[in-house]
Amino acid sequence: MLSAAVLLLALPFCTAESGSSYAGSTLVDSYPPPGVTNAPAVDAYFPDGSQVGYAGPTPTGAEPAAIVTAIPFSKVENAYPLSRPKSADGANPNFNVMHQWGNLAPMYSVESFGLPDASPIIPEGCGLNAVHLLMRHGARYPTSDSGSSHFASKLHAAASKEGFNVTGDLKFLATWTYKLGAEILTPFGRDSLFSNGVAFRYRYGNLLNAFTDLPVFRTTSEDRMLDSALNFAAGFFDVRTYETDYHQEIIIEENNFNNTLAPYDVCPNVNTEDVGNFGGIQGKKWADIYLKDARKRLQPMIQGFNLTTSRLIDMQELCAYETVALGHSEFCGLFTEKEWEGYEYYVDLNFWYSSGPGNPTAAAQGLGYVQELVSRLTHTPINVWNSSTNSTLNSNNITFPLNQPIYVDATHDTVISSIVTTLNFTSLAATGPLPTDHIPPHRSYIASQIAPFSSQLVAQVLSCPACEEPTHIRFLLNDGVVPLTGIRGCTEDPNGLCALPSFISAMHERIGQIDYAHDCFVNYTMPDPDNIIDGRYPS
Repeated sequence: MLSAAVLLLALPFCTAESGSSYAGSTLVDSYPPPGVTNAPAVDAYFPDGSQVGYAGPTPTGAEPAAIVTAIPFSKVENAYPLSRPKSADGANPNFNVMHQWGNLAPMYSVESFGLPDASPIIPEGCGLNAVHLLMRHGARYPTSDSGSSHFASKLHAAASKEGFNVTGDLKFLATWTYKLGAEILTPFGRDSLFSNGVAFRYRYGNLLNAFTDLPVFRTTSEDRMLDSALNFAAGFFDVRTYETDYHQEIIIEENNFNNTLAPYDVCPNVNTEDVGNFGGIQGKKWADIYLKDARKRLQPMIQGFNLTTSRLIDMQELCAYETVALGHSEFCGLFTEKEWEGYEYYVDLNFWYSSGPGNPTAAAQGLGYVQELVSRLTHTPINVWNSSTNSTLNSNNITFPLNQPIYVDATHDTVISSIVTTLNFTSLAATGPLPTDHIPPHRSYIASQIAPFSSQLVAQVLSCPACEEPTHIRFLLNDGVVPLTGIRGCTEDPNGLCALPSFISAMHERIGQIDYAHDCFVNYTMPDPDNIIDGRYPS
């Protein structure tokens, strides 16, 4: 590994076509610097605000309720401060490369899931009773042992040998180094969660007035999960007081620990190559098609390094990862708009067939959270332990309260995609199994709209006195209102409303249909063809 200082001295003053000896090597910076003075004797010179005093007047105002009053609704439309990348043929100003990144895309407001006249704002004539938020962690570095890091190490090995050189659009690889960490949040990821906390306070802060005790919010023990939860809380409450404004529950995320926010650790079939990674198998079929032209165009620009399909995918992923970590990436401009659309569909295939409607473990993975949701909606403790629910935590009304007007849980992308499958959001699966040889027009399943970085699934519990049934529920997925007509008893509604008793009854039925023991533990093979659309193994 090179330090930043050594690398800067080594960089040439002109672009070279032959690779430098450090091309593809890993660059790591460390802050605070080693040997920093942070002793109590020094800290005494910098008292905190409570010790200094003189804060001036500090009266508070009323809690906001923008989800009721703020018309028009404020949407997420950019990813400041990241540079918006352009494609290789970037002539269309309306084409957003970031939106093609699937689960690596920064969250953006979805216009519609089929209800074009619906708004996240509470419908006229209804009041807000409670809100349930399930959110994904913020933008992160690649996971350990990722394709991105393998690409860098293979490139570094090639650059160290005779015959390696790069020209044209790939010249930058001659001096490119791998600057990404692993697993943890990037600065943009921290910022996104903090901003989401601020936005959530604006929209739902009025519900804090209904609390009689401090809220309990939940996350898992992974570093990025805890950091996401804490950044959200700092934005939602206050950076100086959030640690005492609520209780942060941290559930262990590790093999054989029951955790509805990381259910794959107790569902063995999720971790098998032929079942759990079926999306990767299906995605590879499509990647061999959509990347043909890219390989023909780019391979002549690099000698001594074979641009296989998997390495081209790594390069597209590096575009996303470098942008959310470093603010910009040279890899983005290597691919055309059509190839970026191809990548988006590649991710869609991975999600549909690994953790979405097309995988037989998906409904089982989301089962535990749906059981918890029903428990919270009915204020009834869970008494059946047949999923990823944690009987120790969920049996205790301190760690699993049932009377909160605001619930906040942090989870992962594949878990959100599994949970919306368990909830039977059939509108997302309306266009059926995804083909692997072409992109179907007007497809209903798009991963960047379901589980991007900082994704948000919100359940609004509403009182609508003028309706025959006074209490309703509806769901927003990244600000798009989700139709609930696929749920038994939920009728068509322009605002996505479903009578709460009908929804609860349908969820009880759905819970009873899912065979967790079979779908997670029985040794079976994937159906061929895989026509599953409800996340359950065919009966």
